[in-house]
Amino acid sequence: MSLLQPKAGRPVTRRAAMAKLPTEYGDFNIYVYTFGDEEHVAMVKGDISTGTDVLTRVHSACLTGDIFHSARCDCGPQLTLALKRIAAEGRGIVLYLNQEGRGIGLANKIRAYELQDEGYDTVEANERLGFPADARDYRVGVEILGDLGVRSIRLLSNNPLKLSGVTGADLVITARVPIEVEASDTTRRYLQTKKEKMGHQLSSV
Repeated sequence: MSLLQPKAGRPVTRRAAMAKLPTEYGDFNIYVYTFGDEEHVAMVKGDISTGTDVLTRVHSACLTGDIFHSARCDCGPQLTLALKRIAAEGRGIVLYLNQEGRGIGLANKIRAYELQDEGYDTVEANERLGFPADARDYRVGVEILGDLGVRSIRLLSNNPLKLSGVTGADLVITARVPIEVEASDTTRRYLQTKKEKMGHQLSSV
């Protein structure tokens, strides 16, 4: 078990467990980290011991998309695509962070869905519930990458704002690698909102 030094006023990030995990995309090592009452996962493929230019997806949990294959968002397909790309490269990391609903939690995310059913977009729904459009905090992810010995990454993301969130004194992003999923009838408005209001770089909408 490793112990990362806490920032002032923050819980300690701990490496709690590690094991081999064969998947349909090949063999990974799965690491579980605790941060207070939260649990976060790092799926590591191949040899990352150099710590440089590691292809990395920082993915926030989406129960509806990742588990139940919701067609309201592109989260599940993005996670699948990230695992496939890292498997094809033979080396990389998927950080799976416990930040449901862009950090507002599952119940509030479903409340936001109710508002979206009434005509609000994803940003407006969060704001009507009293939350920012995006309440995620990537510091724990940066700490996990540091514990894994990673010093630079190629970040799989369409979100330029994530570039500033997933950085630290000892972590550099050397490239942003697009991970776009083709828009469908049920995701088009959601993706348009991410592009127009949140700055995501998307070409399919």
